[in-house]
Amino acid sequence: MTMVQVRPAPAPARRSVPGRIRVISGITVASLALLFAALAVGSSSARDGLRVIGRDAGPQVVATAGLYLALSDMDAQVANLLVIGKDYEAQRAEALKQYDARRVEAHRALLEAFELSGDNEAERRTVQSVLDGLGRYERLAGQALLLNDQADHAAGPPPDNVVRTYRTATDLMRLVLLPQAYNLTLESGTIVRRTADEKSLMVPLVRLAVVVAGLVALGCLIWLQVFLARRFRRVFGPALLAATVTTAVALIFGVNVLSRDDQALRTAKSDGFDSVLTLARARAISNSMQGDQSRYLLDKDRADTYEHTYLDKSLSVIYYEAGNLSTYHQRVSSGSTGGLGMLGPELVGREGEKVMRAYQDFQRADAAFRRLAANGQTNEAVAERLGRTMTAFASYDEALQSMAASHQKVFERAISTGESALDSLWRLMPFAIGAIGVLVIAGVWPRLKEYR
Repeated sequence: MTMVQVRPAPAPARRSVPGRIRVISGITVASLALLFAALAVGSSSARDGLRVIGRDAGPQVVATAGLYLALSDMDAQVANLLVIGKDYEAQRAEALKQYDARRVEAHRALLEAFELSGDNEAERRTVQSVLDGLGRYERLAGQALLLNDQADHAAGPPPDNVVRTYRTATDLMRLVLLPQAYNLTLESGTIVRRTADEKSLMVPLVRLAVVVAGLVALGCLIWLQVFLARRFRRVFGPALLAATVTTAVALIFGVNVLSRDDQALRTAKSDGFDSVLTLARARAISNSMQGDQSRYLLDKDRADTYEHTYLDKSLSVIYYEAGNLSTYHQRVSSGSTGGLGMLGPELVGREGEKVMRAYQDFQRADAAFRRLAANGQTNEAVAERLGRTMTAFASYDEALQSMAASHQKVFERAISTGESALDSLWRLMPFAIGAIGVLVIAGVWPRLKEYR
């Protein structure tokens, strides 16, 4: 009787040595793919935040803030021209030059805001509305200036027909155009704040995911090396060691880039954008304040209104507990802000002290010309307004611009640093992926060939 030898069934592929090598290698490759996918998502999210804040909505906010400044100063310069009358030729020429320059700035800012609005129809309609209203304002301001020239009056309040025409123009500016310009700034500012809030949560979460994925990938690579070393009784393969080191470097570099981008986004938003926007708004409101000084002199019927408006704007810039303008002047002279008002948080360091001193000088000059006007010394009040007061305001405005320029540099540097770090990551990622893939294959393939 012939005996039939029964051979044991072959082990399932996944339980054989080659099968286990393929499974472990597949898990390792999947973990590496997860690591680089997390890096891609994180860097893409950070780049989107940098783009919105640094290249899109952020510049749009600055542009619309510049629009507010240009519009408010246009109206202030018209008021200055009406108060000057036929006197003070140098100041008159300067006011006309400033009016024309601000008009050009306003149109340029509107054009930029329109281009940056992209497909946002609501913003485009608002920009178009401001542009149409600006045309009406220019016609009314031109009529007021023409009537003022025909009156050929001395420095001081112009004739009633000039005042009535200017009232229509300034009401259009203060009640329609400036609120619309401010709404444009708010809309774009909301986009920046929303983006900054989203990225401040998203980027750290993705960075944590990168760390977890990276540790898993390193663990899988070590697992693969240990299995191969034990199964084939050999030392660790140099290719897999190199792949492990390369993965560790990619992990450390990627986490570092995401950390730098997270910090860049925070710095650009808090130390750059927020301060630049605050100072732009402060400049615009301050320009309107100095326009209220001229309006106080040229329109006797509304003098009290313009004085209260001036006080309200002053309180919004730097706040003190004061029920009237005289008390406010006294509080400003005391020198302590307590961090209140729009400029309060910005008044730190040497530049902050410089701004505060300039603001005090401006308010002291305001008090001086108002005392003259209250005593019926109109000509002297006009001379004080066009001389010392405007000089003090120019120094104050220059101090604000200097501080804004410093924060603008911080903003640009943060955006540039974040984008540069991301560019480096994106340049290195393809090489890292390719190198790790080749090294894993080089470490595994020779072992698989031994079973062929």
